[in-house]
Amino acid sequence: MRVDLPYGKHPYPVDLSDDREVRLVLPPALPTPPPLDELLRAATSTMPTASVARVVVIISDPSRHEPREAFVRAVRHRLPSHTALTIAIATGTHGPCRVEDLGLSPDTLAGASIVNHNGHQDRDLVELGVTSRGTPVRVHRCLVDADLVIATGCIRPHYFAGFGAGVKALFPGLGQATAIRINHLLKTHPDARAGVVVGNPCRDDLEEAARFIPTPVFLLDGVCGPDDRIHHVVSGDMIRAFREGAELARPWFTAQVPGARVVIASDALPITASLYQAAKIAAAAAPLVDEGGTLVVVAECANGIGPIEVVNEAIFRIGVLPRLAPDVRLVLVSSLDETRTRQTLLDYAPSVELVLGSTTGPIVVIPRASQLICERRS
Repeated sequence: MRVDLPYGKHPYPVDLSDDREVRLVLPPALPTPPPLDELLRAATSTMPTASVARVVVIISDPSRHEPREAFVRAVRHRLPSHTALTIAIATGTHGPCRVEDLGLSPDTLAGASIVNHNGHQDRDLVELGVTSRGTPVRVHRCLVDADLVIATGCIRPHYFAGFGAGVKALFPGLGQATAIRINHLLKTHPDARAGVVVGNPCRDDLEEAARFIPTPVFLLDGVCGPDDRIHHVVSGDMIRAFREGAELARPWFTAQVPGARVVIASDALPITASLYQAAKIAAAAAPLVDEGGTLVVVAECANGIGPIEVVNEAIFRIGVLPRLAPDVRLVLVSSLDETRTRQTLLDYAPSVELVLGSTTGPIVVIPRASQLICERRS
């Protein structure tokens, strides 16, 4: 059996032995969605524009695959021509990005101010308070200087915030890096996992942080399917609309799968661009690996590891390893050489086939792991 795994710019072919049981985990097929412009037109029809002179539209950075052009275009269509528009790029802890990588046309950018957020510098940040869990709410000042904030994003599973999007556009999106890391310590809680929204301490903390922002917020979130297409758009209240979208998305992404001693997991770009992002693959597949088993993460990592201390300690040490059963071996198959890989908390392997040669038993293969909420079925 041959499986072409998403890997980077090109797939990674894996030949699996015919004498071993292989369980290929694929998301359900969804019907063709309505045209995105049609969905956005309906969703923005209730956007408040009266007495609004300064508007901030928050968009994701290039580490997310999202239709930023369509979001901003739909918002601009509803705004009066005299509105002062700021486009704020939610970079979180990533730091400023290349604006040309956002896919925004010159017409969409025309006349708009750009905030290329840098959460590692306090110069443009304001402090609004501290959450009940101890997270300082420090955000870019554009969020308090505007008359209206429009938070865009795509609702899809997130391994410790339940789902992406929602208030995440504001914080951590436009938050201080140190404050974001404090929130992310909550990922160690057993309820901080994919698919859990209410009662997820990380998500609860983010929502509490967002309530400190005094400016009215209008949410405009696409609800993605596992095919990476937007099948619905929710809008309005940043908590209520988000939860509506999450409930709609949950059954699309949930996969109940028997555990196995060997799990091979991959995903498509931009998740596989660096180990920093590819951690989401490992976290998603972790519940399916038997004690003493092997989890193989297949990701090209053409952009390298990312900040090594952050990747090792803040992501894998507290966010991935605790999700694994005892004595699970975590292996990376990538374009990184052995020396570089051994600086991480993952073992190096030059190929998937070489790892399989030292294992026995059924194999679970998850080609789009971060797109699924993997639940272990006995």
